[in-house]
Amino acid sequence: MKGKLGLCALALAAAGAFSPALAVESTDPIKLTLHDWSGQLINTKIMGSILQEAGYNVEYLQADYIAQFAGLKTGDLHLAMEIWETTGREALDEATATGNVVNVGETGLMAIEEWWYPSYMKEQCPGLPNWEALKDCAEEFATAETAPNGRYVGGPVTWGGFDEERVEALELEFEVVHAGTDAALFAELESAYQREDPIMLWVYVPHWAPAKYDGEFVEFPPYSAECYSDPSVGVNPDLAYDCGKPRGPIWKAAWSGLQEKWPGAYDIIEAYNINNDEMSAMVGKADLEGVDIDTVVADWMEANKDRWSGWISK
Repeated sequence: MKGKLGLCALALAAAGAFSPALAVESTDPIKLTLHDWSGQLINTKIMGSILQEAGYNVEYLQADYIAQFAGLKTGDLHLAMEIWETTGREALDEATATGNVVNVGETGLMAIEEWWYPSYMKEQCPGLPNWEALKDCAEEFATAETAPNGRYVGGPVTWGGFDEERVEALELEFEVVHAGTDAALFAELESAYQREDPIMLWVYVPHWAPAKYDGEFVEFPPYSAECYSDPSVGVNPDLAYDCGKPRGPIWKAAWSGLQEKWPGAYDIIEAYNINNDEMSAMVGKADLEGVDIDTVVADWMEANKDRWSGWISK
């Protein structure tokens, strides 16, 4: 639910290559959040580029995935382009309930974030993808540091996901070890896959990894909101999170004052959509081919001018 950023904010001046259909309501910068995975950087910078083409000033600010909601509530931040149903819905619902944050709708991307293993691990754990197989073969996923427990490589801590809680609730003999960055997470996968070493890790869609590597997601008990909130629901009557992660849309979230201050920009943001295939291909260019993210964004803007021009002119 993910590229590497410096600690300083990045700002871009407004561009005027496209003649906007509406006058810009305010020259104050619209502040978009940047996180720590390539798809989010690409998605956000495409959105920022479109707003710039419409005549708006845009500023990009680094922010933690969940902690960003504090800034969205106060109006210090204005737009977050990727709130994943899989890991961010609880924070999104809490923020929108305050009236200070609004859900601007789906990006068009559909998310899966779950435990994933290479297909060669089924020889050691033939009951997979059923999660109950992990009760009998956790040691097959062990490393020297975690033995006899299996190792699960989670995403950066800021991504959320409740993996420690899931391990406890489902009574799995696994140790959760968080990767420090998105790049480190998939470097672990590449290293293990080349040697056919044991590995279980957080993989997400849209992303290039499920296309490059042969593997499967673990099938946990199906997610429900009650599974997360009510310990009595699910396979463990005493603990919550005894199910898989939710699946569904990736949302756009905004400060509630954005629509009033920049109504034309809000309409553009609401109209914006992109699909999984597009995003996975762009993330692959950035992460696998080493193409600079700004170049990936510029190429998309050039190839899709008719499309985003229509969002501006609505």
